[in-house]
Amino acid sequence: MSRLFDFAGGAGMGYSQPDTIMAKESVSLPASLVRKNLPKWPRLSEPEMVRHYTWLSRRNFGIDTGFYPLGSCTMKHNPRVNEVIAQMPGIAEIHPHQPEHHLQGLLSIFHEMQHMLEICAGMDQVTLQPVAGAQGEFTAVRCVQEFFRSRGEDQRTKVIVPDSAHGTNPASAAMAGFEIIEIPSLEDGRIDIDALKAVVDDTVALMMVTNPNTLGLFENDISQASEIIHSVGGQMYYDGANFNAILGRTSPGLMGFDAVHFNLHKTFSQPHGGGGPGSGPIGVKSHLAEFLPGPIVKKRPISSGHEEFAVDDMWYGWYQPANSIGKVQQWHGNAGAVVRCWAYYRRYGYGLKDMSEHAVLNANYLRHALHREAEKAGISDMFIDGATTKVAKHEFTLSLLPAKEKYGISAMDVAKGLLDKGYMAPTVYFPLVVPECMMFEPTETESRDTLDKFAKEFIQVLQQDAETLHQAPITTPVRRVDEVYAARNLCLRHPFDE
Repeated sequence: MSRLFDFAGGAGMGYSQPDTIMAKESVSLPASLVRKNLPKWPRLSEPEMVRHYTWLSRRNFGIDTGFYPLGSCTMKHNPRVNEVIAQMPGIAEIHPHQPEHHLQGLLSIFHEMQHMLEICAGMDQVTLQPVAGAQGEFTAVRCVQEFFRSRGEDQRTKVIVPDSAHGTNPASAAMAGFEIIEIPSLEDGRIDIDALKAVVDDTVALMMVTNPNTLGLFENDISQASEIIHSVGGQMYYDGANFNAILGRTSPGLMGFDAVHFNLHKTFSQPHGGGGPGSGPIGVKSHLAEFLPGPIVKKRPISSGHEEFAVDDMWYGWYQPANSIGKVQQWHGNAGAVVRCWAYYRRYGYGLKDMSEHAVLNANYLRHALHREAEKAGISDMFIDGATTKVAKHEFTLSLLPAKEKYGISAMDVAKGLLDKGYMAPTVYFPLVVPECMMFEPTETESRDTLDKFAKEFIQVLQQDAETLHQAPITTPVRRVDEVYAARNLCLRHPFDE
């Protein structure tokens, strides 16, 4: 165990700082801002500090240390070549305030990434500025809102979301001031078209849909839903969280969507988790393009005075859309994330279609492997599929309600038991339409051996008695925590002695 802050050391030891450039008597601070006591920093040698951070790293879990089947998050392997490219001096050591003729390489990457995403999504224009999926959602909602305001359609105050939607969908729309209209799912987990027809009128601004949805099911009636919304003048928004399942096979544009956000940190392998760094660009059809936040990279006439730097039509510059909603992030978006995803795209090209197909294959293989292992163990009565369909897409859900009703074992108990097996647990209790839900997304980067091993050990966890699972995990650095207490009683600093 590391006890970093217990190291008192000797005064003035463990660090080295240059002498102050100002004499103490020349500095005048209000008495209220002057410390009464020296700061309680630890005094450590370099090896002691390295050991502390190495100890911390061993307490963490990530895709590099084990299987991470976190449903709806696409926690896949990030090829290291992307990191090498993102750290090249010509990319990593430039500043956004440098003049355009210093940035032509990076601007060309931005321009190409915009175009790549436009093709993938069937959109006409992309902005790379948003730095998270939820921020991309909010940005798209605001663009649609301003589009209607420019047309004098202020009566459009409603946004429709399915009951299986990601929680960020209604949250983003509510932040923009819209009223949320929730429509129910059918028994098979898909959109109820009749329920949709019953709520549409000229007060609807937008419908927000994830396809495949959060149960891992493709919305077969999505084109019809788009026609219904468009028939009353509304817009369709595509939540790109599950884009990993359809890349190269179809596109939001073909389904009738007007706007889409991309999770570059999911679909295109930008490292994910730990609060960032994320990237949530949005793409729109042409009628929404002038409302996008800028700047956007476009090819344009050569700037006066820089003709010597231009070759043919390869001059890139920043463009600000005429009716832009304004910036949503400082600088020009998360440039490092964009470069990593551009490298991933360039490496695989049309092979990204194979990527999505393998993501779907792995999900269905794991789904059937779990059923197979349950039947072999004689416990197939402990869970049921969250949706009645033969084929899921890139993720699937199981309901542990039978296990809870018969044996007192909850989805949370099973999740905690999996931590003791060395796995990150699947998503639990989402989507809410599936009772005692566990949602699995193995991604395309896991091997068959990994999936087989996980299926066997998942069933081994289910075979443990309820009391044992109530105590899990017992092998992790931190035992089971009270999530409700932790959320309501935050402890954000080391508990120093006063």
